[in-house]
Amino acid sequence: MVDHRLVYLDSQATTKLDPRVLDTMMPFLTEDYGNAASRSHDFGWVAEKAVDHARETLAAGLGAKGREIVFTSGATESNNLAILGAARMYQGKGKHLISAPTEHKAVIDPLKRLESEGWEITWLDVDAQGRIDLDQLRSAIRPDTVLVSLMHGNNEIGTLHPIAEIGAICREAGVLFHTDATQTFGKEEINVEAMHIDLLSASGHKMYGPKGVGLLYVRRRNPRVRLEPIQFGGGHERGMRSGTLNVPGIVGFGRALELCLENRAEEQARMAALRDRLQQRLESELDFVQVNGDQEHRLAVNLNISFAYIEGESLIMGIPGIAVSSGSACTSASLEPSYVLRAMGVGDDLAHSSIRFGVSRFTTEDEIDYAADRVIAAVRRLREMSPLYEMALEGIDLNSVQWQGH
Repeated sequence: MVDHRLVYLDSQATTKLDPRVLDTMMPFLTEDYGNAASRSHDFGWVAEKAVDHARETLAAGLGAKGREIVFTSGATESNNLAILGAARMYQGKGKHLISAPTEHKAVIDPLKRLESEGWEITWLDVDAQGRIDLDQLRSAIRPDTVLVSLMHGNNEIGTLHPIAEIGAICREAGVLFHTDATQTFGKEEINVEAMHIDLLSASGHKMYGPKGVGLLYVRRRNPRVRLEPIQFGGGHERGMRSGTLNVPGIVGFGRALELCLENRAEEQARMAALRDRLQQRLESELDFVQVNGDQEHRLAVNLNISFAYIEGESLIMGIPGIAVSSGSACTSASLEPSYVLRAMGVGDDLAHSSIRFGVSRFTTEDEIDYAADRVIAAVRRLREMSPLYEMALEGIDLNSVQWQGH
């Protein structure tokens, strides 16, 4: 009998909308459907008040002021606005930017666009855990450096960068610091003042809120950050992001953060325990597995693991009904091995065999055990068909084998 049970373990790609968030959003989809920019009647005033409340809630979660929050369609737009907007606004100072090769494509691609337009990008090295060297960052900053963009938590491997230390280095050097906090907002402790963050991107759908809404924190004082807009028409959001506000989405985003902060420590601990349970099962029952990323400084919800001598895509096909990903969901149409793992020095064979598991507040222990059983069985089945696995068991160093060419 085929088991058709569905288990969702892909929370870095997106999370389920919390039903309590949907309840908060519903009135703004049905009765209170006004435009927050319509200031001549009750419908608009109700919408504006709801947006203001969400703005203050989200700002407080960052240690910021409501006026420093710019609403966007998601973290991809926020990253583009931060990077393109800051680079173009401050190009009089210089055209040098700093980032890392393990960033999300929503940071890498705008940087590459600027590179094609004449900006110079320094890509910092990362170690085998995906962490940067703070001394290399210090020495990379130049008089013409405008912006450093480094993510808080990595979407593929879960590694956390030391954001406070990075912020301190940038502040001391008089350089703007942008962080993509898409994976950490609402989950990890963030304070833009204490961490010297000037620009920060986040998204609703990674924290049990709706898709299609995000924010960009833009510092107003010490220093005041100004951005060249990338979207025009109407001058909404202090002129930085024109367009009718997504009122139901914004309301849901604010409520999602409230729920995250209600019992964050307990929720984080519970999810980390589920992740560790899965990791322990896989490591104890399978040989030739490698956990990717920093095992100390990492997201509570993330487990990225390589199963040597099988293809990640084959494994995914071998566990139907279990939602996981290989590489980043945004780039999974490509058959290239993960660029994040490559940057960390993981070989193509292991990079091709990596799977990302992501637990959430809705994940149960029973689901973890079921997924572990299915994954272990599928890996064993695939390895039975692998001559490379057989050779490895016999102690043959596959790197030393002279393969016969045609």
